[in-house]
Amino acid sequence: MTTTRIDFHSNVSEQLIYSCRLIRKALAAQCKVVVRHQDSEQQSQLDQLLWGFSDADFLPHVVVDDNGSHPLAKHTPVLLCLHDQIYPVALPHHQILLNLSTTVPANFAQFERLIEIVPQQTAATQAGRERYRFYQQQGYPLNHITAK
Repeated sequence: MTTTRIDFHSNVSEQLIYSCRLIRKALAAQCKVVVRHQDSEQQSQLDQLLWGFSDADFLPHVVVDDNGSHPLAKHTPVLLCLHDQIYPVALPHHQILLNLSTTVPANFAQFERLIEIVPQQTAATQAGRERYRFYQQQGYPLNHITAK
């Protein structure tokens, strides 16, 4: 069993725009992504951004329901879900989990890679530090990237 690779992107000024860029990069590398949101408002904002983020790129995605399902989930490379949803069945993608929430994802170890996006706001930065310590104490290898 391989260990989940964890990358922290900190000092992010615009979390959703930054996330769109990472999703575009992941799709270009043929990766599938699950995005975990803090709340339904953030989820809705990213949903809208992904449709119009780039004139040159199509970033296909669906919003999964409370059960972690959507008729097109298995065939769509980007799934948007809420942080507090507990899924009775495993999500179909296990490559990249993009965490936009302020809490540790319960199922992060199911993924090959976890990307934590930590915005510049004080509360979010503090929550990011707490998650970093949690993963570190669990023995996960951590990479830190400071956004520019």
